[in-house]
Amino acid sequence: MAYLNKVMLIGNIGKDPEIRMTTTGRKKVSFSLATSRRYRDNNGETKEITDWHNIVGWGKIADIIESLGVRKGMSLFVEGTLTYRSWDDQATGQKKYATDVTMETFQLLTPRASNGAPQGGNFNRSASTPSYDNNMGYAPSAGDSSEMDDDLPF
Repeated sequence: MAYLNKVMLIGNIGKDPEIRMTTTGRKKVSFSLATSRRYRDNNGETKEITDWHNIVGWGKIADIIESLGVRKGMSLFVEGTLTYRSWDDQATGQKKYATDVTMETFQLLTPRASNGAPQGGNFNRSASTPSYDNNMGYAPSAGDSSEMDDDLPF
């Protein structure tokens, strides 16, 4: 039997990404991502619910998020897996639980200005909206035929 653990989200970053080094020297990035959905209630009124997701990235993906200058309010497509963790709260002794999305691939949806700085605006699939695949390395957006270069501004 085949199994699948796949999550795809498009949303806005709710807090600036936090970059940390683990005790083993591995880089970790974490941030929240807000997704919203609309529905009609029993009275026919349109309502909106916002869900908050914990996003975690490791190693190179954390490096890329940091170098892109990703910050609160930017739009992002994230693809990854659901992971669960638990710990004992030191203050209360209670067991705590959290669900995270471990990022494997992402694409920055907030367009970037020609100087490399992120800017507001609508989704734009161009060379100025890079994506990254943790398994394959940097994945240029559609229309970006230039070769990878270590001195790119992002």
